[in-house]
Amino acid sequence: MSDNLVIAPSILAADFSRLADSARAVEGAADWLHVDVMDYHFVPNLTIGLPVVQSLRRATTLPFDCHLMIADPARWATDYAEAGAYNVTFHAEAATDPVAIAKDLHAAGSRAGLAIDRDTPVDGYLDLLPHFDLLLIMTIKAGFGGQAFLPELLDKVRTARRHIDTGHLELRIEVDGGVAEDTIAACAAAGADTFVAGTAVYGAQDPAAAVRKLRGIAADN
Repeated sequence: MSDNLVIAPSILAADFSRLADSARAVEGAADWLHVDVMDYHFVPNLTIGLPVVQSLRRATTLPFDCHLMIADPARWATDYAEAGAYNVTFHAEAATDPVAIAKDLHAAGSRAGLAIDRDTPVDGYLDLLPHFDLLLIMTIKAGFGGQAFLPELLDKVRTARRHIDTGHLELRIEVDGGVAEDTIAACAAAGADTFVAGTAVYGAQDPAAAVRKLRGIAADN
């Protein structure tokens, strides 16, 4: 599985006054750049929105993995696809028709991801996975960076991995929240293949080296 791993540093942990520099700091080491969009409605925090994503898209070659923690993804998700995002993930808890949004994202030229928050069981969404390219399982409560990793949430990863493998589905399982050198191995062993890391990357003196270290640990599992 090591050749299939994706490391996606989260700019939520970067210096917001130097986002372009922070993105370029992990070019050549990271696979994607994870962009957390929070609207102060779905989650009690406000981060960046479409204008920043549009500007940042011009500043880096990294594919954007946009994670929409917003209240009305049906209204806004395709705008991020049209802005050049490689993958746009929205929350199951915020969507009345997740499949319709996935179809709109595909039509707009991006991949579609479905996110499951800390307190949401994954079982009710497994039958929707053929319509998606990625399943994001939060390993913290969505809305804030720097939270402690919750290992019990890896049970969702195991459940999803069994379902995907049994059904021969082609989609990634991404984990987000507290992913670091001491937690990424457990995530990989549970069946994740895509890893969002914020503080573990941008809190390091050399972000690119931190990405490579995380990749090496995950590849050993």
